[in-house]
This record gives sequence, structure tokens and C-alpha cells, in this order.
Amino acid sequence: MIGPETRDAYWNMALDEAASEALASGLVGPTIRLYLWRPGAVSIGYFQSLAQEVDRDRCGALGIDVVRRRTGGGAVYHAEGGEVTYSVIAPEGLFPGITESYRLICGWVVEGLARLGIKGEFRPVNDILVRGRKISGSAQTRRGGILHQHGTILYRLDKGTMFSILRVGKEKLAGKGIERAEAGVTSVSEHSKATLEELCAALQAGLTEGKEWVPGAWTDGELERAEELVQKYRDIGWNGRR
Repeated sequence: MIGPETRDAYWNMALDEAASEALASGLVGPTIRLYLWRPGAVSIGYFQSLAQEVDRDRCGALGIDVVRRRTGGGAVYHAEGGEVTYSVIAPEGLFPGITESYRLICGWVVEGLARLGIKGEFRPVNDILVRGRKISGSAQTRRGGILHQHGTILYRLDKGTMFSILRVGKEKLAGKGIERAEAGVTSVSEHSKATLEELCAALQAGLTEGKEWVPGAWTDGELERAEELVQKYRDIGWNGRR
């Protein structure tokens, strides 16, 4: 278990990939990590179009990074101090099929929320709802025999910023459509007085319950590889490839 730690978008994505490569090479064991984002960022799914999903000019004006993930799924706004991201990196053979593996891993997150008195509910394929509103979404990739799933847990919402930088709010929806989209999202702070640190502790407990685990740290090899991968995640050739 590594984290919680706070890094920028490019390092967060690079470390996830470096950990996946190290596990595939047999250099490390499975990794669970928690991380936060500084500065805030938008991550887009591997198959998405940067131009269609994100208002880059608005992000630049607000100092918000933009990065493409190696996992699928939709665009996500990671507000600084407003959410926690978890990552699970393990041999694919330890998990069932796609939907059931989402159910299993999201169940660990649900357990963490329950420790704060928040009743979450898994909604296939990859969401967690609280009282019918989305509090967490996840994405997954399976490559080289390694499953990598990461997802967000919203702590505090900044809906104004979220729906000004994601084009789903600006162009794909209009009028009451935006209001419905905003109403469909919730956060931990709406249901609990827990601090961000207490949320991280609860999530760590939920993610590790029933598992043999130890507090971990990055190996020199993972950090060196991540430093190389950071250049890819900063590159417009990667981020703007679609």
C-alpha cells in the first residue's frame, strides 16, 4: 500500500504505468495506492478526443493540467483537495471478468465509505452511487497479464469549474441538461464531516481489509521509469493523439 501522496497529473499517471511494468517483470508485487492531484487536472480516457472533451484554453487560464490516461472511460476533473484517486495493480488472473472485477474492487471502496457512515452502492459497469447520485467512477485496463484499475472518490465538488472545463457540460448538454448532470453528482462532504485525511484513512482500510499487506514505497527502478514516462504524459503527441 503506497500513499496517500500528492503529485501532478503526469507523475500520477507515470507511476501507475511504472508499477504495472514492474509487476509484469516480476520486480515488485501487487500495488494498491492512494493519491491526490496538485495542481488540479483533467484526465481523459485512452480512446477519447482531447478537443471534443476538454476546453483546453479554460484549463490553461485556471492552471489545470490535462493528461490522457492509459485506461478507458470518460473525462474526469480531479480538483486539488477535492477528490482522492485509488489505484489497484495486480495480476489479471486474480480477478474475474470485467464487470465482476469492477464490482469486487469497487466493493472495497464501498467498504471504505461505510467506515464514514456513507452507504454506497455499486452500479455497473463502474460507478458507485450514494442516494442515487454518483460519488465515484473507475476505469480499467488489462495489458501483459496485469489488471490496472483506478478510480476517483469525490470529496468536495466544484461544479462550476467542472462543468466549465468539460465539454459535456458546455456543448453536449443545454439548459436543464446541465442542471440534471450537476444534480447527478455528489461528494463525501455532502454526507459526512470527515476530513480529507479521514477519507484517505477510511479508503485505505476498505481497500486493504482481509488482505495481507504492508506499507510500501516506490523502488528506485519504479521512480526512474516513472521519470521517463512523465515525458510521455506531458507530450501533446500523447495527450492530443485523438
